[in-house]
Amino acid sequence: MTTAGSEFERAEEAAGLLLSRTALRPRIAVVAGSGLGGLERELAGPTRIPYEEIPHFPRSTAEGHAGVLAVGTLAGVAVAVMEGRHHLNEGYSAQQVAFPVRVMARMGVRALILTNAAGGINPEYPRGALVLLCDHINLLGQNPLIGPEDGRFGIRHPDMSEAYSLRLRQIAATEAQRLGSPVHEGVYAAVPGPSFETPAEIRYLRTIGADLVGMSTVMEVIAARHCGLEVLAISCVTNAAAGMSGEPLSHLEVLETGAKVREKLVALLAAMLPRIAATLPAG
Repeated sequence: MTTAGSEFERAEEAAGLLLSRTALRPRIAVVAGSGLGGLERELAGPTRIPYEEIPHFPRSTAEGHAGVLAVGTLAGVAVAVMEGRHHLNEGYSAQQVAFPVRVMARMGVRALILTNAAGGINPEYPRGALVLLCDHINLLGQNPLIGPEDGRFGIRHPDMSEAYSLRLRQIAATEAQRLGSPVHEGVYAAVPGPSFETPAEIRYLRTIGADLVGMSTVMEVIAARHCGLEVLAISCVTNAAAGMSGEPLSHLEVLETGAKVREKLVALLAAMLPRIAATLPAG
């Protein structure tokens, strides 16, 4: 493995390795969140590459994150699936968390579907609900675009007024309705963790307009929009946020609820992918 100089060159090197392992050229990528893994087992003819074999790729250390990138087909659509993401609270920088997104952009991916486990702040969300993100509040105190500019990824100041594609949300909502599993829509607040939030913090988040809270996703969304990717993000409400139910919070509950919702999420992805793929530019 060579050590490339710039972030762009490192992303090119990693993308080159991945493309050399498969004949497929996916235009859609999916990132599986906590408890929502196992999606790669649904792929036909998958090629599985452990993160350790991908140049410059961060390792996945969080529980419930396998640390494998798989390329295969789902519902007849070529797709790259990340089984395990990276978090700032693992000790990674914003740039390291965003790196896999930049790699997938260099692979030719044009649409990114992110899933995550989230605490429900909106009382209308039952445990196990799927929520399409329409916006976010970045309370992480970081941004992957901070630092030297490299216009090969994208413009210095990308527009974030529609960070989450309305077009993709409409496709997802239509397919969810058709499957008999309507989805919600809401605003996601990203906090560093790894400790869960306090009840006072949840009251604050609700006051500033958050419907959900989690510890991921936003760095990836910013990097994706910087690279010109369309983004769809789906949260699984794995627990009521602190103070909402009177029950203590645990990561085990997150993993258990995610596993229960996984089948519903896979069905939604399989329904959406052909419709999304048909609308993406070739190449």
